[in-house]
Amino acid sequence: MLIPRQTAPALTVPTLDHGPFNLATATPQRGTVICFYRGLHCPICATYLTELDKQTPAFTERGIETIAISADGADRARAMADKIGATALRFGHDLPLPVARDWGLYISTSRGKTSIGIEEPALFSEPGLFIVNTDQSIYYLSVQSMPFVRPSFRELLGAVDFAIEKNYPARGEYTGSLGTA
Repeated sequence: MLIPRQTAPALTVPTLDHGPFNLATATPQRGTVICFYRGLHCPICATYLTELDKQTPAFTERGIETIAISADGADRARAMADKIGATALRFGHDLPLPVARDWGLYISTSRGKTSIGIEEPALFSEPGLFIVNTDQSIYYLSVQSMPFVRPSFRELLGAVDFAIEKNYPARGEYTGSLGTA
C-alpha cells in the first residue's frame, strides 16, 4: 500500500510531445498531478481528461505540473489527446503494468469492445490520481477499481489552494500499531 509522505515509486514513461517523463528528474515548483487513466477505450476517461486539460493552466499557476498516463501505446494515446482536443495536458504512454501495480493501481482484463466500439487491451490499469511533491513524496492519492465516480479536478484545485495557504500536511501517513479489535 502506498502511504502519503513516503517516496513515490519510480515512474518513467515516454510522452507524446515532451520527451520522456521521469518523476525523479521532474522540476515543478510545487508538485505533479499524475492522472493514470484506463486508455482510449474508456469514454469516461475522455470526459475526465477533458476536464483535466481545462484545469491544467490553473494547476500550472499554482506551480503544479500535470500528466495523464496509460498503458496504451503512442498511437492510442495520440488518438485520446486528439479526441479530447488537448491543448495543455501532457500525455504519457506505454506504462508498464508492473509499474502500474507498484503505484497500487488495479489491473483489469479485456471484455472486448466497449460501449463506444473500441477494443480494450488484454490487460490495462484502472484509474488513479496522485499529487507528488517536489521531494518525490506522495501528497494525495486516490486509486479506483472501477472507472466511475472520480475525484473532481475543480475540488482538487480548491484543496490545493487550502493546502498552500495553510501549509497543510499530507494525511493518512500513520503506519504504527492500531491495537487489537
